[in-house]
Amino acid sequence: MTAERATRRGRPRRAWREWLTGYAFILPAVVVIAIFGLFPIAYAVYMSLYSWRVRQGAFIGLENYSRTLGHAGGALAFFGGLLLVLVAHGLWTDAFGGGRGEARRYLQAGGALLLLASGVSVALGWHLMAQSGDRAFLQGLVRTVYYGFGSVPIQIALALVLASLLFQRIRGREFFRMLYFLPYVAPAVAGAAVFRAIFSPRPEFLANTVLSLFHIPPQRWLFETKPLTEVLFGGVLHHLGVAHITGFWAGPSLALVTIILFGIWTFTGYNAVIFLAGLGNIPQDLYEAAAIDGANRVQSFRHITVPLLSPVTFYLTVLGFIGTFQAFTHIYVMRQPAVRDAVDTASIVIFDTFYKRNNWSLAAAQSVVLFAIILILTLYQSRLFGRSVFRG
Repeated sequence: MTAERATRRGRPRRAWREWLTGYAFILPAVVVIAIFGLFPIAYAVYMSLYSWRVRQGAFIGLENYSRTLGHAGGALAFFGGLLLVLVAHGLWTDAFGGGRGEARRYLQAGGALLLLASGVSVALGWHLMAQSGDRAFLQGLVRTVYYGFGSVPIQIALALVLASLLFQRIRGREFFRMLYFLPYVAPAVAGAAVFRAIFSPRPEFLANTVLSLFHIPPQRWLFETKPLTEVLFGGVLHHLGVAHITGFWAGPSLALVTIILFGIWTFTGYNAVIFLAGLGNIPQDLYEAAAIDGANRVQSFRHITVPLLSPVTFYLTVLGFIGTFQAFTHIYVMRQPAVRDAVDTASIVIFDTFYKRNNWSLAAAQSVVLFAIILILTLYQSRLFGRSVFRG
């Protein structure tokens, strides 16, 4: 009886010891994240609530957010509409995830109505913000969207193809793996400087020399503020009687497209290396079984490689969009004064607000807004694509 009581008394102590041991192991990581991750975010929120130019001034509340986003109702409509998309997707997922009969139809109808309402809310909110908000920052967000969606999908697609080729038994594959990874480890400033020389507007430099081989006139590249649609289809649009396309659908400027090419060149090799690690974990028995069943290489790639690499693809996509929305160094180096703000993404606008305009609190408010957008975008990706990831 005494031994049984001692055993019962020892169990809580053992549980407490295990609990303390576990938290002791994660304590260093928690401290690092708290100091270098959570504290700067909290302090940025604190700074944004004050008039802060070198020194802390008076408390001004949400005035900096009002200056950044403009109409309060527009900001609520915009961010509320973005969040409604997640709710609509949840209803659609439930509708096609096994619901039947009346319940399924109600879920589908509710999801469709919410999706329509969210689209109207986002469009109306952006219109109100564009009329009364900080034009430089809001246009910087648009260019950030151009940069993110113009570079990350191409990086992922090219990296997947390169990884599949470099995974084969070809001569010198270790050399090619190192070669494609070099842009990622090269200094960003040096790489951006080289790209500035390659895409010089002079006819004798490399990019325009290549275009001359195809009888294409030299381009101004980093000095060109015209939208890409006008550069590519300007003659056709003029022939159709359309002067030019304006607004979001005009697309990024040619200068921003050149910077997007630099981003693709830099990160494709890194993504390919991560894909190579994922390819090494796919059992070869699956490919052998598919070959026995008569599948060719394209079919095996589509039905085996791509689905089994979905966790890696999801990981790289999330990190890629977070990285592009925070990109700064190479954009700052490659931008030219002649294009004014044609390539200024949100991070560049925040830096200029902080450094050139010397308005620290407004820059802090803009960084908090950018953080919220990155967070919503990450939730989007987790919600929309996380469920389709192959879990093994």
